[in-house]
Amino acid sequence: MALTGLQIYKLLPQTNCKECGFPTCLAFAMKLAAKQAELSACPYVSEEAKAQLDAAAAPPIRLVTVEGPGHKVQVGNETVVFRHEKTFYHPPGLFLRVKDSWPLEQVKGAAKEAMDYTVTYVGMDIHMDGVAVEADSGNPETFAAAVKAVREVTDRPLILMASDPAALKAGLAAADGGRPLLYAATSENWQAVAEVAKAANAPVAVRADSLDGLADLTEKMKGAGIQDIVLDPGVRDPAGTLVALTHLRRLALKKTFRPLGFPIITFPGEGASDVIEEAQLAAEHIAKYAGFIVLDRFAPEMVYALMAWRVNIYTNPQEPIKVQPGIYEINNPTADAPVMITTNFSITYFSVANEIDGSGLPGWLLVADAEGMSVLTAWAAGKFDAEKIAKTVKTTGIEEKINHRKLIIPGAVAVLMGEVEEELPGWQILVGPREAVDLPGYLKLWKSF
Repeated sequence: MALTGLQIYKLLPQTNCKECGFPTCLAFAMKLAAKQAELSACPYVSEEAKAQLDAAAAPPIRLVTVEGPGHKVQVGNETVVFRHEKTFYHPPGLFLRVKDSWPLEQVKGAAKEAMDYTVTYVGMDIHMDGVAVEADSGNPETFAAAVKAVREVTDRPLILMASDPAALKAGLAAADGGRPLLYAATSENWQAVAEVAKAANAPVAVRADSLDGLADLTEKMKGAGIQDIVLDPGVRDPAGTLVALTHLRRLALKKTFRPLGFPIITFPGEGASDVIEEAQLAAEHIAKYAGFIVLDRFAPEMVYALMAWRVNIYTNPQEPIKVQPGIYEINNPTADAPVMITTNFSITYFSVANEIDGSGLPGWLLVADAEGMSVLTAWAAGKFDAEKIAKTVKTTGIEEKINHRKLIIPGAVAVLMGEVEEELPGWQILVGPREAVDLPGYLKLWKSF
């Protein structure tokens, strides 16, 4: 049973030394109870108290890290069932499965195509996270060759999929560093898999056809010295995975049931007949509640949709999505191109930028730091005023890129026109349209203003 903040406080040294980073021991205790602090931050807690506090301080869902030489995926440490309660913290890793029974060139080609796919979404470069290599051949040497082929084209994390511990051992050797996830330990092979994982300090996925079976396996793996565990409840259909994953999340968070307090791995391709069904099922798993998602198909349109969906689900609902303030060049603007300004709320930015881009007309778009608010909201909150607009113009260096002194402000804040003119002497302040959709027509005429 989890301890309350006051129960934890009674076990702390109560010196208020502040070395933990909190002003009092009571504040630290409350953070421990909320799973927002680590017990190791207190240098003076007694060994006797540690035994009682470890369970209270540990996150309800263990943080598991899978690494490649150049990238890592961390999942777990979630604290809520529903995103709107607070936020989700660690987005699930998206992996593509390849099989060692394929020709090596096909293995490399599939892995490279998926790992090279990168898109920019709301100012962020997003991509898939790694490759799952399956020992479909049953031969450890063939499996090792496939793992090596994948490693030649990507340094991202790997999931090594084999029921034979000898194949897992060969795959680890071929992975050439990093910390792959081993899949999977079952009731038949868990002891041998645990030995391989312990020697390599690698996390292990356990698979069973019931929650009781999963709990039994995780306890056995922990008894064998394996702490980083991932759960596969064995179901693949949409309804079954939704029920199973929801049960797992609730047991971990609401009941603090430690044997099932681990991230989850899913295989949407095994429950789908085509790419559309796989995308639908993967989208379900992103929202409810996968940690690793292994795809069997790669299609840019599917992966883009899933990555964008993941960004939205794992964005803090209490904070707006922002883009980086600064100068954005659209359609290769020259020194005589118009200069516009807007806020860094992502929807506002992309609405404006897309209209300018679609018009085919060149332009300089200044994005002011308005703490992620839209134009009207930022203006009402005092985050997008004449002083902020003038500061953006002066600090971005736009004056060095243009041969005129005309600035177009959003029509929704036309009331700021006079104040901006006072803040920017020598500039002509123009009032643009209220709606982004009217920008193309406006820009065709702007030189006449």
